Amino acid sequence: MRWIAKATISCLCVGAVLLAAFELSRSRSFQLFGDLVSHGPSDRPQVALTLDDGPTGRYTLEILETLAAKGAVATFYLTGREMADQPALTTAIVGAGHEMGNHSYSHHRMVLMSPAAVRQEIEDTNRLIRQAGFDGPITFRPPHGKKLFVLPWVLRDMGITTVMWSLEPEDKPTPTTDPAIIADRVVQGAENGSIILLHAMYSSRDGTRQALPDIIDGLRDRGFELVTVSELMAQ
Repeated sequence: MRWIAKATISCLCVGAVLLAAFELSRSRSFQLFGDLVSHGPSDRPQVALTLDDGPTGRYTLEILETLAAKGAVATFYLTGREMADQPALTTAIVGAGHEMGNHSYSHHRMVLMSPAAVRQEIEDTNRLIRQAGFDGPITFRPPHGKKLFVLPWVLRDMGITTVMWSLEPEDKPTPTTDPAIIADRVVQGAENGSIILLHAMYSSRDGTRQALPDIIDGLRDRGFELVTVSELMAQ
């Protein structure tokens, strides 16, 4: 019976460690190494729209047209693989005055990657961002928001800040594709310094693209200025 008790305790300890690692990997406000930002200063009525993934054909152009029509800026967290497939669209994002961030090359979860593989993903994507003409500071957003030990350690070594988010209207409190709900969650949930996570690059994200004009108008009606992530961080 004693060995059964020991085995049970061992299993519980392993389970507790795994649970702690899981919670750490998805934390929006903490990582073990380097700098992490999930929210800007609360003393200014500024928020940052961030758009993950892409660029992808017609949908990126549609997003750029919406932003241009509203005179709004955003920060695009792009993947290297898709930038390599769509170099003209990547350049168009820069030409329209938006900010670019690194969202890895492959968009694979980087929790169990080796340090060399993580560094390669970041460097390859950074190179494409620079080739597109973006000369501002490059921040990093982990694919699927997952990070643990290696990724933060490599980012710290490279002097790159991790950027998470404070508002994810497509998924919290429950997943939705309804444009009215997405827009309402952003407009009602925003506060000074909010970093807003949006996905609008694929056909399945039509609801987010439809919500984007109302999001911009609603935020401005509440007195918020839309800025890039680096502008928000500079404050």
